[in-house]
Amino acid sequence: QDFARQQFCGLTPAKEKQEMSRFNIGELLQRVATTGTPLVAGAGVLAGGGWLVSKSMYTVDAGHMSVKYNRLSGVGSQTYREGLHLLVPWFERAIVFDVRARPHTMTSLTGSRDLQMVNISLRALCRPDTTALPRIYRSLGLDFDEKVLPSIINEVLKSVVAQYNASQLITQRELVSRTIRQNLITRAGDFGILLDDVAITHLNFSPEYEKAVESKQVAQQQAERAKFLVTKAEEEKKKCIIHAEGEKESARMIGDAIKANPGFVELRKISVAKDISALLAKSANRMVLSTESLMMSLSDDAASVKVGSKK
Repeated sequence: QDFARQQFCGLTPAKEKQEMSRFNIGELLQRVATTGTPLVAGAGVLAGGGWLVSKSMYTVDAGHMSVKYNRLSGVGSQTYREGLHLLVPWFERAIVFDVRARPHTMTSLTGSRDLQMVNISLRALCRPDTTALPRIYRSLGLDFDEKVLPSIINEVLKSVVAQYNASQLITQRELVSRTIRQNLITRAGDFGILLDDVAITHLNFSPEYEKAVESKQVAQQQAERAKFLVTKAEEEKKKCIIHAEGEKESARMIGDAIKANPGFVELRKISVAKDISALLAKSANRMVLSTESLMMSLSDDAASVKVGSKK
């Protein structure tokens, strides 16, 4: 007020009183209250409207689907695909499912029909049935695969493996895999779960059984080798017999030829001499051989021929 008096000194008392009323704190607060309340109310309305709009819309991403839960009627039967959707705030809320295929790997230790322990690993690609999303949420929830798949995979593996021997699990692996797939699809369908692929990724037996199988394989290979050696010896024996019979027949035929024609020996000598001369002709060394070296003693042969003719 002193400051106001200094500012308005020289004025008449009426004007001074009028100017001083402009600095009345109560009046100033009253003016602020009368003009600020609508502004605050407007800001509140805008904020509430923005919150209401944001809560009345939701987005479903690609590869997902949703259902709505209503506080009055529960889970609705309609499903919603990816995109922007509306709901009633507070009364409704969106439940979003991931409907893409997800891998699950399970390992089970079970026994075969011949009581051999088998460690088998299975990989399955699963996804929810989009027509059964409300039922899945009511009975299982969003983590339906973690609740259902471990139990049914373990059950199916044990039931199928028990129908085959340990050796059949290896030799008939495709048939075993197909049987497991069919049984799993049927069991998972009861819970609204679809299986896109089922495959056996790992199959092994106990160390004792693997060692026994290896020993058996070694024994079979040794038996096959022994059988081969016996067969080879028999074939060698037959070969020797046939060769001996051939030599015997050849000697008999040569003897008959000599008896029938004494000149047969001379022909054989000439043939052998030709072979020897042809072999030596290919050598780099030059040689001069006599008829005796070539087994062609012509003078002795001629004399023996004369003697034979005289007789």
